[in-house]
This record gives sequence, C-alpha cells and structure tokens, in this order.
Amino acid sequence: MLDIKKLSVAVEGKTILKDVDLQIGKGEVLVLFGPNGSGKTTLIKAIMGFGGYSVKRGQMLFRDKVINNFSIEEREHLGIGIMHQHPPKIRGVKLSQIAQFLCKNEKKIKDLARRLSLEEHLDRDINLGFSGGEMKRSELFQVLLQDPHLLLLDEPESGVDLENISIMGKVLNDYLARQDKSALIITHTGYILDYINAEKGCVMMEGEFWCEGNPKEIFESIKKSGYEKCKECQWQKKS
Repeated sequence: MLDIKKLSVAVEGKTILKDVDLQIGKGEVLVLFGPNGSGKTTLIKAIMGFGGYSVKRGQMLFRDKVINNFSIEEREHLGIGIMHQHPPKIRGVKLSQIAQFLCKNEKKIKDLARRLSLEEHLDRDINLGFSGGEMKRSELFQVLLQDPHLLLLDEPESGVDLENISIMGKVLNDYLARQDKSALIITHTGYILDYINAEKGCVMMEGEFWCEGNPKEIFESIKKSGYEKCKECQWQKKS
C-alpha cells in the first residue's frame, strides 16, 4: 500500500525526518509512538503532501506510484485520507454540505452520522462550537466519507473522553476490517489500541525509527520505562 524509502524531510530549513524507511501493507494497521517533536506529524503531513514539508531525499510510493510531486488533491484521489489533530473551524459551511460534496450516497451519510452521533450536527457550521469529542467525530466522519485506502490519523483520541473514544473506535475498527483498508495511527494515550486490530507498532525519536514490534507491548514498555528504554533496546540490538 505504502512504501517509503530513505525519506528525509525539512521544515523551515531544518531537517526533521532522517532517511526514514517505512512499509504499510494492504490491510495493515501501523501504530506510531514517540515523544513530542520527534517527527510523527511531519511524517504524515509529508505523506499527504502539505506545503512547508520539503522532501530533501527519498521516495514515497503509494500503490506503486511515486507521489513525491503529487498535490494533496491528487493524493486524495488516489486514496489517501487524513484526520487532523487540530481540525479547523469553518464558518458558513454546514457539515451536511461537505458530507454531500464528499459522498453522493445519502443513505451512507445518514448511517455514518448516526453511528458517530452526529445527526444533530449536520446542519451546524463545521466544528463551530463543537466540543473536543464532537470535532474528532466530525473529522472521522469526513475522512471516512472519502472512503480512502490509507488512513492517516494524528492522535485521534487526544482531548477526547472515553465515551467518544469508544464511539470512534468501534466505527474505525469496522472500517479497517475491510480487506483493502490500511492505516497509520499516531497515539500518545494508547486508548485507541483497545478498539483496533493492529499487529505492528513503531517508535519514532529524533526523526528516526528506533524499534518495531507489537504495539500493545511497546506501549506497556513506554508506560513503564519511558522512551529512553527504546533507545537502550536499539543500542543493544546494534551491538
């Protein structure tokens, strides 16, 4: 699905990602951990093609196509979707209007709105006056209506209570259960792991990947010993 080779990315002239290699297979969910400022958000924004994220070296292939020079719109049409950590508020555009723009199936829109408890929000301006949980449910609603092959989720559970995480987690897991859907999920809290079937986890520090393994085991190690333990583990492997 996604194959990244020796990717180096700079932001405002500073190199953030350093020769990153990453593969996400068809139907695979990768969970990405790492301290603040380690390059996780830079990675998904580079994959999506956001401005200001300059690819200095390396290659990104999505479904066997090199996408380095593709626009955000072109990447979206290929099947990449992103759920932002801090979604914007859009005055004058109703949630129902963007839903109809993204999907022409009215039944699908209504069903997904019901499952994400957004039926009463459809006639409201996007994210205007929404709580943290409502914003995140609105973001998930919009990205799933695009029906992407690859989901990029930046801390979907941050600032969200457990009830909202449960609602989102169940909907997300059902979506990812489809054979052709893959995801890259950034998490700090680890709550999303209770709802999705993910077998692969990675830790990113200082713009590089330090380890790979079972995401729940990695998260338990981080909770117990912090990220420094990941460095020690990696040094032991190298030696």
